[in-house]
Amino acid sequence: MDSDDTAESTLRHRTSSRLQDCCIGATPLQKRIESVRKQVSFVPTPPRRKIPQCSQLQEDNDPQKVAFILHKQWTLYSLTPLYKFSYTNLKEYSRLLSAFIAAEKQKGLAVEVGEDVSVKVTFSTLLGMKGTQRDSEAFLVQILSKSQLPSENREQKVLWTGWFCCVFGDSLLETIPEDFTCVPLFLANGAETNTALVGTWFQKTFDCHFSPLAINAFNLSWMAAMWTACKMDQYMAATELLWSVPCSPQSLDISYAIHPEDAKALWDSVHKTPGEVTQEEVDLFMDCLYSHFHRHFKIHLSATRLVRVSTSVASVHTDGKIKILCHKYLIGVLAYLTELAIFQID
Repeated sequence: MDSDDTAESTLRHRTSSRLQDCCIGATPLQKRIESVRKQVSFVPTPPRRKIPQCSQLQEDNDPQKVAFILHKQWTLYSLTPLYKFSYTNLKEYSRLLSAFIAAEKQKGLAVEVGEDVSVKVTFSTLLGMKGTQRDSEAFLVQILSKSQLPSENREQKVLWTGWFCCVFGDSLLETIPEDFTCVPLFLANGAETNTALVGTWFQKTFDCHFSPLAINAFNLSWMAAMWTACKMDQYMAATELLWSVPCSPQSLDISYAIHPEDAKALWDSVHKTPGEVTQEEVDLFMDCLYSHFHRHFKIHLSATRLVRVSTSVASVHTDGKIKILCHKYLIGVLAYLTELAIFQID
């Protein structure tokens, strides 16, 4: 992925380094993943994709867990397959990760839980959060706090949440042995230090590797087109795109908001393939936006860099942060992110 198309913060660099420091040599898994990477890294971007749709498997979703996922900002990571992970051992994993975090806290490491707070970790499945029956079941990990002081409210609070999923991950599922569980997309919400801590435990326990998942301008353009094409049942937010202009002493941002009906009318005027989005249509859609903006403001957006796309479906930034806003197209959004995560595996 082009480094010019990523916008990593200092903290994310530091966290990524801590996660990568736990990888030891060329393990059998890493050799296998290298083979997978060689197979997928040169696969060209599909010239067409299906417009995100609902999945019948979504009927199995827990409404409370879905509501918890929506409208939160998640940081994206790609993840190599987990070695000898078992869904029947989730309770044991909860105990082991809780003990690991407690031990790290005793060492005085930067675990953001507070002095007088005990920690509990829970693992739970996210039923229906997949594209096909072949996909691995998604699962949720949460760090909960509970005050040890008698005067404090002893109700548990969620300190950190992360979830792992695979939606239409056939390109990777076909290449991994049975001992591995494929959940290439990892989403985290909470302190970066806790993300690094959980990542360290997973890497040591399941011989896996995490990498921050940045979204380049090319893929942001696809998201803008695909999500504009989605039919909404109710309230539609404006389609907003943000471009970054490199200049001194600091960069300049240009925000371009389009009324949802205008954005949909523009898309309908360039869209010719029912149920699909093509590369040609994406390019034409973006070119029309560039031309309209130049006509009114005499600014060539093509000379800048697209860094954020926000629609009624989701809002995503090039630095790998996303808010999923619509339950109806949740699976469609995760399918595209899974595709990007698989391509990034190294």
